[in-house]
Amino acid sequence: MKQGPVSQPRHFLDINLIDSADLRAMLDRAKARKMARSGQPKGVLDEDLPLAGKVLAMVFIQPSTRTRVSFDIGMRQLGGQTIVLNSDDLQLDRGETMADTARVLSRYVDAIMLRTKGHEMLEELVAHASVPVINGLTDASHPCQLMADIMTLEEHRGEIHKQVIAWSGDGNNVATSWIHGAAQFGYELRLGCPPQLSPSASAVQWARDNGADITVTQSVEEAVAGADCVVSDAWVSMHDDDEAAGNRHNMLAPFQVNEKLMARAKDDAVFMHCLPVHRGEEVTAEVIDGPRSLAWDEAENRLHAQKSILTWCLE
Repeated sequence: MKQGPVSQPRHFLDINLIDSADLRAMLDRAKARKMARSGQPKGVLDEDLPLAGKVLAMVFIQPSTRTRVSFDIGMRQLGGQTIVLNSDDLQLDRGETMADTARVLSRYVDAIMLRTKGHEMLEELVAHASVPVINGLTDASHPCQLMADIMTLEEHRGEIHKQVIAWSGDGNNVATSWIHGAAQFGYELRLGCPPQLSPSASAVQWARDNGADITVTQSVEEAVAGADCVVSDAWVSMHDDDEAAGNRHNMLAPFQVNEKLMARAKDDAVFMHCLPVHRGEEVTAEVIDGPRSLAWDEAENRLHAQKSILTWCLE
């Protein structure tokens, strides 16, 4: 019997690659699921189990706390199962390619989540996988975090459209996802970064070409002035060496988020951080642990946002 055309898997790779209506639908669904679970014990399954019988492979080339736990628990609450594969569990260090790993895993599981350093590894996985692939983080972007952050900010401040978001610090992978989101969700984004750590020029250009209101400045005070939300991230990535870390600390010291900087934002402005946090470096303890901080709500909402991502990819 002649087979029909094989449908392409639905990947969640970057905010700029997904239709804005789909992104909004994912967030609406995440909010609804979170509300439905309100007051229930954490171990209770969702009322519907759309991913019953499905298996997610979680591949960690880079270590994780929130990504690992949130995807694991989220998949279980939706009725599915997970298998965790750390770098030591795979044959990549012994010469097997990611392409071959993708082909093999696609025969076993229904979706693959990858958290890695190089974005090219994600691209190789996608090119050879026949199941949906989810970007759990690369050194180029962090789209799952952005979805949780948008959800969190809207919970506290209403629809994000036209709000002013200020980024302070390294124009890193998380900043890139905020840049993509500016075009998809319609908020104004101001990035205060040292010149040596400017955000991705191609991401900024793409966002501007798609109608985003983005300012890149070396003045963090200018970026934060009148903002609804101030966002920061760790100064040093897990793969930076001691010399690189020292250089970054010197460049980023003026970009620390403290009470003085927060005073330049709106009186009711909030602070966001994707964690892990280094108190006394990118942010002071009084800000991250203070009443303006949404960091812990962000961490919780990784679970709810990623459940929507999983169902979008797999249903």
